[in-house]
Amino acid sequence: MAYTLTWLAEVLEDAGLKVAEVAGWRVRGRGDVGSIKGVICHHTAGPAAGNMPSLGIVTNGRPDLNGPLAQLGLGRDGTFYVVAAGRANHAGAGDWQGFTAGNSNFIGIEAENTGLPGDVWPAVQMDAYARGVAAILTKIGASPSMCCGHKEYALPKGRKPDPSFDMHAFRTRIEAFMSGAAKPLLIPAEDDKDRPTLRRGARDPLVATIQQKLGIAPDDGIFGSATEAKIREFQLSRHAVPDGIVGPKTWAALDTLP
Repeated sequence: MAYTLTWLAEVLEDAGLKVAEVAGWRVRGRGDVGSIKGVICHHTAGPAAGNMPSLGIVTNGRPDLNGPLAQLGLGRDGTFYVVAAGRANHAGAGDWQGFTAGNSNFIGIEAENTGLPGDVWPAVQMDAYARGVAAILTKIGASPSMCCGHKEYALPKGRKPDPSFDMHAFRTRIEAFMSGAAKPLLIPAEDDKDRPTLRRGARDPLVATIQQKLGIAPDDGIFGSATEAKIREFQLSRHAVPDGIVGPKTWAALDTLP
């Protein structure tokens, strides 16, 4: 069956966001959505470690609730995981701006966060969250008021606590992106040694240098999934945001290696 939301990946990529397409997402859904009116924001309440450890549950569901549980997952590094192009079981009973069919009329985004007070949202993740929602609302011709938190939508009131951040401030940030008043959080194109920022897909002799430093074989100069995974691991070991991108901060950390 052809589902409606097959435009999701393209819209997010066009906004300059990192996108990972989960296999089979274009034909995944609990039937198709209806007329999309807005976005409901969630947090996963998943593990404290890892970039998107809840991806399997978001995609396949839980014993008590069939998947998909959202159309999109958002990793701690700001990567959007495109899970489904059809309807997802993310909303339940609720009301936002008079719309009560949450699963049919709203796109769900499950962002990785435990929801606990000590789990700080990384700046790169919050930047991507706001930019992604702004891109979706622009696509469907909706205003920032059509983004809500699950805690705002869900009935009875108090049924859901997510997401754990201030939704009023979040909508203000979305409005700023939609109007062009806010600029995205971008990694500089190069560091102070004129080394370019490198990410998955790059082909460069410097990639081979990175691979050699991190013990990646083969050191072929091709920035693939294995190289990205090793860089994330290295960044975590240095208590840095594990975005898998070699920008100025990661270059500086790599310089400390033999």
